[in-house]
Amino acid sequence: MARIAGVNLPDRKCVEFALRSIYGIGPAKSKSICQVLAIPSSRRVFELTEDEVLKIREIIDRDYQVEGDLRRMVSMNVKRLMDLGCYRGLRHRKGLPVNGQRTHTNARTRKGKARAIPGKKKVTK
Repeated sequence: MARIAGVNLPDRKCVEFALRSIYGIGPAKSKSICQVLAIPSSRRVFELTEDEVLKIREIIDRDYQVEGDLRRMVSMNVKRLMDLGCYRGLRHRKGLPVNGQRTHTNARTRKGKARAIPGKKKVTK
C-alpha cells in the first residue's frame, strides 16, 4: 500500500487515478507527475516499486501544495474574506452561494434543507 502525503492510495486503481485521491491533485497534475516519471497510464498502484513511490512522494512534496497545507491556506483565505466584510465574505458567513448563483430556487447544497415558513400556506385554485 502506497502512502503519499498522508493518504493511502487505493491499490487496485491506476496510478494516474489513484493520485487524484490526494487533496490538491487533479487530472492535470496527476497526468504530469506520471509523465515526468515515465509511469505508463495502465500501471496499478500495487505494481509500483518502492523507488517509484519514493520519487512520486518527492515530486509532490517539492512541487505541489497538498492536503493539510492546502486546506489551511483555503480556510485562511475564506476567513480573511469574512474578516474584511466584503461581499464574498458576507456570503460565506451567511452560508449562501458565493459566486453569483441564483438562490430563489436551487442552492440547496449551500443553504441546507428547506425550512417551512410558519403562517404561509399554499393557495390552491
